[in-house]
Amino acid sequence: MNYSILQIILVFLVTFITSIDHYSFLESLYQPIVTGPIIGLILGDLKTGLIVGGTYQLMTIGNMPVGGAQPPDPIIGGIMATILSISLGLKPAAAVATAIPFSLLGQYAVTLIFSLMSPAMTVADKYAHEANPRGIEKINYIAMLILGTVFGVIVVLFFIGGATFGQRVVSAIPDWLMSGLTAAGGMMRYVGFAILLKMMVSRDMWGFFLMGFGMAAIVMAAPSLQGPALIILALIGFALAFWDYQIQSKFKTATANADGGEEDGI
Repeated sequence: MNYSILQIILVFLVTFITSIDHYSFLESLYQPIVTGPIIGLILGDLKTGLIVGGTYQLMTIGNMPVGGAQPPDPIIGGIMATILSISLGLKPAAAVATAIPFSLLGQYAVTLIFSLMSPAMTVADKYAHEANPRGIEKINYIAMLILGTVFGVIVVLFFIGGATFGQRVVSAIPDWLMSGLTAAGGMMRYVGFAILLKMMVSRDMWGFFLMGFGMAAIVMAAPSLQGPALIILALIGFALAFWDYQIQSKFKTATANADGGEEDGI
């Protein structure tokens, strides 16, 4: 499948912006559920982008960096999974499994860039002692530029050169191995969600989880409800989350007032 120069530039820009967002802006633009549909729209297949992005999101939903350890990168992995699925015609689950080596490449790239930028922290300390915020800003901008460019170049190189080579590789993969990749990709979303539940779930939240699971099971059992009902379920979920947030906020405020503060002299 041949792609235009405009599509290549747009893929580079999406990768460039989302990689910077991952480590600087923190607006969650880098999440696969966001990058998948955008890349799918650029390549002319929004539906596949949504499916692949959602599948990859579930796999990475419990990943987070701990100290200096970096998890497999969700940006390059998510974007390449969408590209592989659309350009090579892979099933979403198989594309997610095939994109894992690319996410590891992103992980190594981040570690390398952070290591190379470590000496710049000495310069940043010097600027801090000199009360020179512009110097510190310049270091941050340079780091963001390097990170975004490296990620963008990696994705574009595999995007341009990987289509032909990837088609040969996929054609050479036997059916039993492709079935295994599809099964593995399908299991990864459940593993990712299980990791998230292990870290975040509490006894207070089990009721919401089971209620959402039951409602989703009922809707998916009736094909006529799968379209509009999913939107209704999303709205119900948002309403419950917002209601819980308001209750928790009021509870914290009431607790703070009961404990007293500096203004009342207690």
